[in-house]
Amino acid sequence: MKKNRTDFQPRLGKGRKKHCGLQQMETFFQLNDLVASKELLNSIMSYALKRNSWIKEDPSVIKHFHQAMRSFIRAGYLIILKEKKLVANPQLEEVSPLVLGLLTEKEYQKPLLVFKKAFKEYSIKEFDYFISGMVYFSMGTYDNLPERNMINPYIHLIKMLDAAYLILERRRKK
Repeated sequence: MKKNRTDFQPRLGKGRKKHCGLQQMETFFQLNDLVASKELLNSIMSYALKRNSWIKEDPSVIKHFHQAMRSFIRAGYLIILKEKKLVANPQLEEVSPLVLGLLTEKEYQKPLLVFKKAFKEYSIKEFDYFISGMVYFSMGTYDNLPERNMINPYIHLIKMLDAAYLILERRRKK
């Protein structure tokens, strides 16, 4: 007689719908405004690096943003994995420096380069560590400061937000 064991551990990908990275990014921008997200990320970062102050936002807003950014990062990684199915090279446009933000002209023309560079330098776990650390340090006063360079992941996240918004805008125009 066979013994049937019930597996109580959830398995990723089994019995779940697979979500496209672009769909997750669309959902992110439906729930979070680009400018508001960048401002909140900026204030979390600045309060995390101050020693004797904490962020004035409601903790539930910060926690929701933390979870949204984690899914955004995973969506960016999914986009890189399925980049061949994504947007082909758009026609080159003349761009004013104000529109570019932190993106270079090359990154503006091919926004996937932003995600490639970010995930080449940092893994998903490292971005999770960064986000979690910044939220932790911004929500209270602590004697310690983050032990690693936190500026580079922050810049990558800001660029990824801009690039994702640009990808979705170009997709809508088609």
